[in-house]
This record gives sequence, structure tokens and C-alpha cells, in this order.
Amino acid sequence: MKWKKTPDEIALFLKMSLKDTRCEARKMFGYPCYFMNGNMFAGAFGSDIFLRLSPKDIEGTLAKYPNAERFEPRPGTIMKEYVSLPEVIYKSKMTFQTLISKSAKYVRSLPPKKKKRLKH
Repeated sequence: MKWKKTPDEIALFLKMSLKDTRCEARKMFGYPCYFMNGNMFAGAFGSDIFLRLSPKDIEGTLAKYPNAERFEPRPGTIMKEYVSLPEVIYKSKMTFQTLISKSAKYVRSLPPKKKKRLKH
């Protein structure tokens, strides 16, 4: 299966949306992603943006925004703590900033990921 490249304007939109959030930018499989304490919390995939949310916030987001869905990077592979947001949701500045705040709060509550040591 061939994945669609994230358009530059979406990658830039996400970067600018997170400019006041203390996080680290990295690429995962060629897509822009953002991390806190080693834990991924946001990213772009194709034309959508995804966020990591608590189980309670996922259920609330899916109920409130019918266009949101669980993040499924390939058929049958659902990332359980992530929700995918289409443009109609992330272009609503107030809605998106609220969801980013919820995501950041949740991810900051997670234990930091330990860096894997390379085997020699």
C-alpha cells in the first residue's frame, strides 16, 4: 500500500499550531510528528492530523465531532490512543487548540520513554 505524502501546507500548519507547545519535532515514516518526553503526541498523516488523547477524551471527541475517527494508518491497524482529525476539525482554531491542550496534558502525564540502547 502506498501512503500519501503530507502536503507541505498541512505540515507547516501543524508546526505553527504547535509553536507555543514544548515538544520535539521528528519524522516517522516520512511524516511530521511531535513528541513530549519521548512520547509521540501529534502528527500529520496524509491530509489529516492526529493527536494522542486519553481514553475519556477520545470518546468525547468521537462523540462531539462525527468527522473525527480513530487513527488507522493502514487498514486493520488502529493506534488505540490516537484520533485522526480531518481538515474540517483542525481548521477550527478554537476546537483544534482545545484538542491540542488536552493531548499535551495527557501526554505530559505519561512516564517518559527511555531511550533504547544500541546493541554492540
